[in-house]
Amino acid sequence: MSNSTAERSAKPKHEKVMNILAEATGGKSYKAHKYGLDHVDRPSVDYGDSEIIWKRRAETTPHKTYVNLSRLSKNLASRDDQILSYFLDGSRRVFKVDDIAYAQSGGRRVIYPVIAGQIGVGCCHRVNKKVIPAKFKREFVLSMPDVADADGKPGFWPAMAKKLNECDALKRLGIEFSTILPYKTTKNDDKKFEDRATACVQDRMIEREKELVAELVREGKLNQNNYLVKDGSLEYRPTKEDKFNKKKYQIFKNNYNWVIGASKSFNHKVCEDITGKPNPGFIADLPLYHRTPAAEYENPMLSDIKFAVWYIRLRDKKQTRTPFDGILKVQKILVTEEENECEIDSELVDTLSAYLMNERNPVCYGSDLRWANHIYPIYLTEFYVKSRYLSAESFLHLF
Repeated sequence: MSNSTAERSAKPKHEKVMNILAEATGGKSYKAHKYGLDHVDRPSVDYGDSEIIWKRRAETTPHKTYVNLSRLSKNLASRDDQILSYFLDGSRRVFKVDDIAYAQSGGRRVIYPVIAGQIGVGCCHRVNKKVIPAKFKREFVLSMPDVADADGKPGFWPAMAKKLNECDALKRLGIEFSTILPYKTTKNDDKKFEDRATACVQDRMIEREKELVAELVREGKLNQNNYLVKDGSLEYRPTKEDKFNKKKYQIFKNNYNWVIGASKSFNHKVCEDITGKPNPGFIADLPLYHRTPAAEYENPMLSDIKFAVWYIRLRDKKQTRTPFDGILKVQKILVTEEENECEIDSELVDTLSAYLMNERNPVCYGSDLRWANHIYPIYLTEFYVKSRYLSAESFLHLF
């Protein structure tokens, strides 16, 4: 053997992630085209709006129509105090990185997609009128078909992630895959495999959001003078362990005593007026600086957790593209016994709404099509989280 041949054989192999996965799971990698899924026309992952059961009003004052908060917003804007102190955003970028085949009964091979994701969850804190980064969590994850674990061995997926993280390609970049999430391949619904895998990544991101909220609570950061505004829905599922342990279940709910959700987009088809009948027009006609009455609802998928939900208008309809641009959907979990039995204090709903209205400026013209629905600290938090991503080119090069 020549010296040059010996040198080549002595060099470490820089294996790609898919080579390792295919070899370790007995699959066949097709080196398929890699692309991002976040901009592909596909069904979005929706957590909540489709199965809402509306119950009754959720506030102490039985409002019959819109509530004008113009004066309260101006009064609060002239003062230095502020109760919206923390802002949370969770984000994920999902990529189709390969197709992999596994042998099934009869010797035939079935091809499944392999999905990779970057998850980022960040929190910003307002200090002396400045919004600064406070916490950040980042994860790299994979989602693979459950048939890759042919024998159903306990600990198979953690062991696979550990083996993967030993490869040179990951070590050079100083990153690790925290977990591999198996998606179900049984044909029990019409969901595409890509959507099932994406849902696994979405669920993982939500768990990281819940952990960050719990950290802030343990550290004593949240109270009646320091609320957290979470970008999007608050419809978090309690774990099975939470449901069967009364103490943990109450801790889970207590974590959201000082948290409100602000959704820039929502399913307007389930909007209802004070009579409890579907009436999207009631939301679309909401005047500037007004809010709707707060309604109580439950989602059967979320155990017995009850929510108060209301809508506020940040922008005049004359300035927006659609009737629902400029409207925020606001949620608060009914945590205490008093809230569950006697409704949430209408004065608190007014105050939280007015503070949110005052967050609308300055806007992010040109840089975000959702500018009309943005509150600026959430826009800054989103920008902070997304700035911490590994570039798509560097990420996809791993595979």
